[in-house]
Amino acid sequence: MNEEHLQRIQAIAEAALLAAGKPLSLDQLRDLFSEEERPARQVMEHVMVLLETACEGRGFELKKVASGYRLQVREGFAPWVGRLFEEKPQRYSRALLETLALIAYRQPITRGEIEDIRGVTVSSNIIRTLLEREWVRVVGHRDVPGRPAMYATTKQFLDYFNLTGLDQMPPLNEIRDLEEIGREIEKNMQAEIEFESPAAENDDESSSQTLH
Repeated sequence: MNEEHLQRIQAIAEAALLAAGKPLSLDQLRDLFSEEERPARQVMEHVMVLLETACEGRGFELKKVASGYRLQVREGFAPWVGRLFEEKPQRYSRALLETLALIAYRQPITRGEIEDIRGVTVSSNIIRTLLEREWVRVVGHRDVPGRPAMYATTKQFLDYFNLTGLDQMPPLNEIRDLEEIGREIEKNMQAEIEFESPAAENDDESSSQTLH
């Protein structure tokens, strides 16, 4: 395959990623082409490397996340890009981030188990927000009286926090305090500005326990 053909595939992939506004997998990118011209998976992987290199020194980057690849604003330019929008990026309460951290590290986990660790009641608004944002999902029910739902994180959670896998989260042996874990998760949030404005989390829980 000559260089001109590779450049054309790269341009098509770049256009698709800009238009999609969400991550696209290698297979989704390959499906843009007719059966006769569809590049092999190895060729597509090479093209993504070329595209990543082409983004160097520019205001955006090619980022690989759990669902595939996306083009996004580089974190260093977020303060300037943010001035384009009147609404501020959504901020989340410490209680929500602590709950999310526990689900991520201890999944599958029930609401009652989260409350036992944190020492406080988990607001229904927190669980609803996490479910509505599709950061967590119900993966089953604990075989105990009442059969409480068990929660785990999703690909959307990984995508939003710029992760390809849970192994990229900060190790528990390095971070103990749940509030600090929440801050570490927040650091990994993507630089792109959130256009939607879900209802603000009003939970005012202030109690925080150490995760052992």
